[in-house]
Amino acid sequence: ATTENPSYQLNSALMSRCRLLVFEPLEEKALADLLDKAFEKEAKDKREILDAEAEEHILHVCHGDARKLLNTIEEVFYFHNEDSGVEFPLNIEKLQEVFRSTGLRFDRKGDEHYDTISVFIKSIRGSDPDAAVYYLARMLEGGEDPLFIARRLVILASEDVGNADPNGLSVAVACLQAVELVGLPEAQINLAQAVTYLASAPKSNRSYMAIKKALSVVKETGPLPIPKAFRSSQTKLMKQIGHGKGYKYSHDGEKGWMPQDYFPKDLKQRSYYEPAERGFEKRIREYLAWMKNGGK
Repeated sequence: ATTENPSYQLNSALMSRCRLLVFEPLEEKALADLLDKAFEKEAKDKREILDAEAEEHILHVCHGDARKLLNTIEEVFYFHNEDSGVEFPLNIEKLQEVFRSTGLRFDRKGDEHYDTISVFIKSIRGSDPDAAVYYLARMLEGGEDPLFIARRLVILASEDVGNADPNGLSVAVACLQAVELVGLPEAQINLAQAVTYLASAPKSNRSYMAIKKALSVVKETGPLPIPKAFRSSQTKLMKQIGHGKGYKYSHDGEKGWMPQDYFPKDLKQRSYYEPAERGFEKRIREYLAWMKNGGK
């Protein structure tokens, strides 16, 4: 049915009727045993074809993939058998010249895609710019769409940085625009700047939590009537039926604020947004407290 992670590719009805077997990448020792068996099967002397460093390099770049190892060795045997002009034994430089690639494993639609973007986002959220830029490099080297990365940074800037550093969203949006304008390879510099900035910024998910709480209440209570005092009163008829009556113009207050209950009548005033005690959000918290508590 699929060669990808079934939790992404198969529906629950199929999954409930299957036994899930997880295949992890092989350790290098297992790959080394497989490589030795390949040479034994072909009755070839390993050291006549590969030096020790070239062998170690092959084991490393196959990333635990036995099929990739066998395909690589098959190519090496081909060059050795066909009198290709390549000098043996192969060292790392000759090996790379033959293959012209490091063969970094990265499937833009498979497990590597989901796992790498997951650890990338979590490393930024965890304020580790070094890990974040490392996983950025892995994705770029593996062929990930830079616009996909930039869009995820725009989401993260609000979800995980939020008002602790409001400039984070501006940086992320500017990065997205830069990637669209410039393109690779230069856009990787724009991405690196945004990633390191967001990873180093103070973090707050309070805006994200606020909208989650509010959406939950809206789904539970439905579209409750808006208080007449806050309804639009742009026409004479609207005013005649009471729209805008009792509204207090906030700027008339001493602090540019006047106490009013903006919530629907049947919905008690609730606290959705609770600013954190860090970054710029700490100043927001202090300002709201000053405004609503008589300057205390």
